[in-house]
Amino acid sequence: MVLASCLAGCAVGPDFKRPLPPAASRYTEAPLPDRTGSADGQRAGNAQVFTKGADIPGAWWQLFRSPQLTALVAQSLRHNPSLASAAFALRAAQENTLAQKGGWLPQLSAQFNRTRTEEGLGEAGLTRGFVGLPATFSIYDAQVNVSYTFDVWGQNTRSVEADRAAAEAQAFTLEGAVNMMAANTITAAITAASLIEQIKAEQALIGAERQLLKTVHSQFELGGATGTDVATQEAQLGNTEALVVPLQIQLGQTRDQLAAYVGRVPAEAAIPTITLDQLTLPGDLPVSLPSRLVDQRPDIRNAEAQLHEATANIGVAVANRLPQFTLQGSIGSQPAQIGNLFGQGNGELNLLTQALVPVFQGGTLLHKQRQAVAAAQQAAETYRNAVITAFQNVADVLTALSGDAQALQANLLAERAAARGLSLAQMQYGAGGVAYLTVLTAQTQYQNAVIGLIKAEAARYTDTVALFAALGGGWWNRNDLPKSPENLLRSILP
Repeated sequence: MVLASCLAGCAVGPDFKRPLPPAASRYTEAPLPDRTGSADGQRAGNAQVFTKGADIPGAWWQLFRSPQLTALVAQSLRHNPSLASAAFALRAAQENTLAQKGGWLPQLSAQFNRTRTEEGLGEAGLTRGFVGLPATFSIYDAQVNVSYTFDVWGQNTRSVEADRAAAEAQAFTLEGAVNMMAANTITAAITAASLIEQIKAEQALIGAERQLLKTVHSQFELGGATGTDVATQEAQLGNTEALVVPLQIQLGQTRDQLAAYVGRVPAEAAIPTITLDQLTLPGDLPVSLPSRLVDQRPDIRNAEAQLHEATANIGVAVANRLPQFTLQGSIGSQPAQIGNLFGQGNGELNLLTQALVPVFQGGTLLHKQRQAVAAAQQAAETYRNAVITAFQNVADVLTALSGDAQALQANLLAERAAARGLSLAQMQYGAGGVAYLTVLTAQTQYQNAVIGLIKAEAARYTDTVALFAALGGGWWNRNDLPKSPENLLRSILP
């Protein structure tokens, strides 16, 4: 037992070491420009500057300068049931860690027993009336038991380490859920705003096409247009009206999704209507250093914690194959009458020292150790994949952002040219200078250009959201919610 006491605190198995971050100095294959292009005079047309090494605000969604959007994100973070579920999972993991820590302390229990016994006196040639020997009597037993298993090989130490890492993984699961909830809520709001703009544009086109249909009818009555021209314009009007229906369906479904994000059913959500005009495109975009990304991304930190847990479990498996030393003791009293429970002569004291050595387990413990090693190797590859995927996410978003401004400028020029072409075609057709097919072609070109321009505007907003999310969401700088996972847990849970 002296040897066991001296060895207590030694933990077998490998010690966890954080993996080194990638040595890459940039995210994309080719160096990115310091700023994006611009589309002068256009909504969401300002240039965006990439500030390398800049930090990310905790409430980065406030950079869009929309009180309605900020309030919507706040509702989703406070009331979404999936976040509450992740928070309760974190609490369960933390309590599991605290429970495992109890293995470092002696286990104390108390018990009280009353045994009612009836002796067979006939075999001894005695009768029930024999004085001093009752046939039925009680025995009382009160004990206090103490048991302590020495953590000689660090089995409990590694178990606590594994449970603590599991709780840390769950904490970053919660952080990642908060990050994605904010990003998904904003993206859905921007999508809804874009759909509103597209529906308005289509409805404006429908009005123009109805007016043009009247013109074609007039031309037909005057002999300047054919019946085919009238039918073609009627078909064009019907096609445009049909395009509005799927947009309205998609808008309704997007608003239903927003209702789910804020933790309400669609009929009770009262989602505010947010338009693209109410949003401001952030001009300064922080781009974290690649070496910092592994510290900022919740999914990478989650994978790292799972690797830590798997590494600690190797130590648990190794310790299970080694001798275990336990000290057990009890003190109590065993009188024949309860009134003598604490009287002299009824006390008992037991002390047991035990060394349990696993000799033959059919290979179970050996293979469990090998399984723990394989699980740690799997966790290492999962971590490596999380890092690679994270760098890919950031590179994809940066590439998209650098091209979004060019796409917006091209769509803006196309929309303006298509608008001029349609106006000229309508005037020339009214004067009999061109065939109706020219007007129909101009209508289609303008319709596509308007929708393309609206989508290009929305893409600049959504890709900006994707950048903040890909860089980790700034949870370490959060001011609207507590910074630590524990305080975040308390703020989300009721």
